[in-house]
Amino acid sequence: MIQYFKNVEHQTIAIEKPEADVWVNVLPPLKQEEFSELSETLDIPIDFLKDSLDIDERSRYEIEDNVKLIVIKTPTENNSFNESDAYYITIPICIILTHNQIVTVNSFENEAIKKFLNTFQNRSPDKKSMMVLKIFEKVVTNFLDFLKEINQRRNLLEQKLYDSNRNAELLELVRIQKSLVYFITALRSNELLMMKIARTNFLQLTEDEKEFLDDLIVETSQALEMANTYTTILSSTLDAFASIISNNLNNVMKRLTSITIILSLPVVVTSIYGMNVPIPGQNLPHSFYVPIIISLLLSVVISAYFMKKKWF
Repeated sequence: MIQYFKNVEHQTIAIEKPEADVWVNVLPPLKQEEFSELSETLDIPIDFLKDSLDIDERSRYEIEDNVKLIVIKTPTENNSFNESDAYYITIPICIILTHNQIVTVNSFENEAIKKFLNTFQNRSPDKKSMMVLKIFEKVVTNFLDFLKEINQRRNLLEQKLYDSNRNAELLELVRIQKSLVYFITALRSNELLMMKIARTNFLQLTEDEKEFLDDLIVETSQALEMANTYTTILSSTLDAFASIISNNLNNVMKRLTSITIILSLPVVVTSIYGMNVPIPGQNLPHSFYVPIIISLLLSVVISAYFMKKKWF
């Protein structure tokens, strides 16, 4: 699906055909026919449009026939039905600067483009560099929002783990850890992209725009540091709970072993008295109670010994 937006007197207006100084937004479902038509209409290399289809496309920029391509990664919720997959993944947004338009291509719907659309009435499509920087800003904001959400979810799961040793919470923490791996990889790639754009002046920025880009680089670095911190905390938490579970298992095995020893001694006594051979005291009137008393005494003594050693 292809959308065309124009800014008229600070109002976002959807139009039917591309014009000069408009924003062209390509959303899923993506069709080959639309790519071919858009490529011919706006004179865009077809490969620039298809790059968004590769979910593993790295953050980068390139230029061909005076048409500029910028690929940046943004987070989104994972709609996979596999319960072992990450809660969040990162997807590429392709930003294409033509002679007269700015084009964004998305393989999935994402919050960054939605937020940019909500503020498009404040943008000037003829200032393509600032338009790109504003998309960068929404991407960074999107990362920060998702990181806060991840941290809140992690805290809730940890609280549940304090009261329960179920595997469900641990598996959910692993899914969060996978999400953070995606975030760290994407943020590091985005940071390098922005730093390279600032160094080479690929977008031919003004001084104010350069300062704005520097601020975005700082915010991206902060988001990357947050993701690394959350990953470290989560790894330590998983290791700690793994040790706790292992320690609890050892305690359970120790108690079971103690109970087995306590029960085995009476069995030995009764087995001896149950032999079909003459034994001392078998003709006494209360001979039936002798092995029972001996068994109970042994059980009490061994139990007291184990309790003293704190094996229970």
